Amino acid sequence: MLEKWILLTTYVGIGLVIGLALRYIVIPRIKKVTERTDWKTDDLIIRYIGKWVIVWGVSLGLYFALAKVTIDNRYDKLLHQAITIFFIFSITHIVSNVVAGMVRIKSADSDNIIPSSSIISNIIKVLIFVVGILVILQTLGISITPVLTALGVGGLAVALALQDTLGNLFAGIHIIASGNIKTGDYVVLDSGQEGFVEDVTWRYSKIKTVANNVIIIPNSKLASIIVSNHYLENKEVGFSVEFGVAYSSNLEFVEQVTLEVIRKTMSEVEGAAENFDPVVRYYAFGDSAIQLRAILRAKEHVFQFPIRHAFIKNLHKRFQEEGIEIPFPIRTVYQKG
Repeated sequence: MLEKWILLTTYVGIGLVIGLALRYIVIPRIKKVTERTDWKTDDLIIRYIGKWVIVWGVSLGLYFALAKVTIDNRYDKLLHQAITIFFIFSITHIVSNVVAGMVRIKSADSDNIIPSSSIISNIIKVLIFVVGILVILQTLGISITPVLTALGVGGLAVALALQDTLGNLFAGIHIIASGNIKTGDYVVLDSGQEGFVEDVTWRYSKIKTVANNVIIIPNSKLASIIVSNHYLENKEVGFSVEFGVAYSSNLEFVEQVTLEVIRKTMSEVEGAAENFDPVVRYYAFGDSAIQLRAILRAKEHVFQFPIRHAFIKNLHKRFQEEGIEIPFPIRTVYQKG
């Protein structure tokens, strides 16, 4: 009996040594090689495999030891099944994480791939784990046909009980599949709230505002309202600054000065659109001034704020230098005696 335990311990110890050697010697060297390649999936594979090699080594050592040593028929069978289940589970875990990671990598490199969001990653992981569980059941000799039948009947009952939750789930899938709203897009809701789409989960979507607040909106609600997506086709955004000049002003000169200030501002401020021809348009006779609109363009929505800030400062300074008046609102009242 002592010899059996010595042999068992020897095999497990050898497996442990092999696992440690793989984890701390082989894997780091392979990782250095994969980091130099353009293909990022190999980095994911090495990262997740590295977390399991030590336990795999011990499990393989135990498996081969049980092939040489018979402890008890009942326990031998249970241990073999446990080791098999462990390997199936670990491989399922690795595959689910690698595939979900590949989706995130693809979405980061291309606009034509399904965008990265937790709902897509979670669905992928759930599907792969369901397949893994079915494989485990089949390995244990349990017929999966009754299980699938029970899941079908139970799924119908769950669907009736969780209509709102499933509605949000399928709305989230529709949002992602349509490609009209992706994580990272800057959107404006019909309620006036706006911000960057941070994530689309199985139940709700998260939108982070410029003020660093997070808006939580159910997917079914987001799918049914009017949403303005500033990043859908072109991230560049045009915006206008409105102001007025005195009626006594030389309008041609005002237009010329304003265009010069726009060009100067857009050449100096980061985020201004390149190769954009600025526009100045007079549009109304106001109560105390002739109203005009200066149109500028930014590379992204968030860049319009520093551009607007710098333009107003530069325009005010230049108007003071040129003697161009931006009048205060004036109202003349005639009183009959």
